[in-house]
Amino acid sequence: MSFDRTRSSKERAESPLSAAILAGRWIRSAAVDDGHGRWWRANPDPRGRSAVTPESWSLYSGSAGVVLFFLELAAATGHEAYLEDARAGARRLAATWRRQGDLSLYHGLTGVMIALMEAGWALGEESFEVEARAVADLIVERRREIGGGVGWSPDPAQRGDGGIVLGLLRAAAHLGVPAYEQAAVEAGLRIARLPVPGHRFGDCADLPVDAVTPGFLAGTAGTAFLLARLYGITGETRFLRAARSGADFVREISTVTGACALVPHHVPQARTLHYLGFCSGSAGVARMFYELHQVSGDPGDLDWVERLARGIVKAGVPYRHSEGFWNTACQCCGTAGLIELFVGLWAATGRPAHLDFARTLAGHLVGRASGHDGRGYRWYQAYRRLRPEEVSADTGYMVGAAGIGTSLLHLDAAGQADRPRWVILLPDNPFPAIPIPAAVLRPVDEREHGDR
Repeated sequence: MSFDRTRSSKERAESPLSAAILAGRWIRSAAVDDGHGRWWRANPDPRGRSAVTPESWSLYSGSAGVVLFFLELAAATGHEAYLEDARAGARRLAATWRRQGDLSLYHGLTGVMIALMEAGWALGEESFEVEARAVADLIVERRREIGGGVGWSPDPAQRGDGGIVLGLLRAAAHLGVPAYEQAAVEAGLRIARLPVPGHRFGDCADLPVDAVTPGFLAGTAGTAFLLARLYGITGETRFLRAARSGADFVREISTVTGACALVPHHVPQARTLHYLGFCSGSAGVARMFYELHQVSGDPGDLDWVERLARGIVKAGVPYRHSEGFWNTACQCCGTAGLIELFVGLWAATGRPAHLDFARTLAGHLVGRASGHDGRGYRWYQAYRRLRPEEVSADTGYMVGAAGIGTSLLHLDAAGQADRPRWVILLPDNPFPAIPIPAAVLRPVDEREHGDR
């Protein structure tokens, strides 16, 4: 059955994979080659404007995210040409990263480091991993004393020091450098001492100065996720206590109806504004509870993951738009981020309803793609909720076609027990890297024995 009945058979994308291929076609039309390698314009449409401030290097909207997408597209299709796209992008990142000053995960050098590590491993090019190690060394060197501890900024959330710590933990494991983990743990100790982790006042655009955000990228849930990760690595109970403090706060302010839960965007002013996406809503907060479940084994945490998932379904997604789920398709705050959640939940639990809902989301997402000019698929959206008249399409990972295509590739990989493949998950994604339930991957005789 087609995912998209609104287009002619000639234009129709028959599967998540073919839709991701068409997204890759449009991203390729944005390629710009220079003496250092390749980067991609944020929006190649004639007179097109990006939804965000252009960041040609970043994981959020620039080359680092696009490189990851092409690596995954090559793995899904077996086409070497996509590896060449990724290689050209990684080459430019390796040559130009020293021009950047931002150290964060999504907008700075930590994200560039992740892309270089993944490219080095997938392409077998040691030079990319050498540059990734140089980035990590620089990040460690730039630590400073902050509030009785060490870190890089006053912001403990994922958009700040939290994302940097997660990146260093990934680098320590990938590159085999224990000093990176040590630096990450030291920075985490400062964050663990903060009251109700993740709270910052008056530092979010368009929010009241006394607003408190419980969400993932800029709030409590993302910081509690980090602290749970540090507990799983170190066994230090102070990290678990701090993570529990954050999780308890999120539970306390959430709206619970029966078996469903929704999280307010900020309190105390907007208790009824419930974002559903990754950055500030249920899809991101669910990651925090799942990470806590993994490191502590508490079934109550997994129950909250399911409560948040049911809240998303009950909200009428994807057919009903609400104040917290508007005209957005991207990974950050839209449908693609929800696909990541439900594919991850299926991989973690094996519950068919999660995969079925991910397919429903994908069908709607592919159906709203635009490919009218034959240059491939893009998604027009009102990225900023408070500016619904600003509609644009982007190429990047968290805000555009690269991330949307990636979510479709992860769905394509799900359920293929006969040919499971590893997918690239960012450091803040706690779900299985091979999106197939572990029970499916066990030998038949082992499964039969385990079911007795």
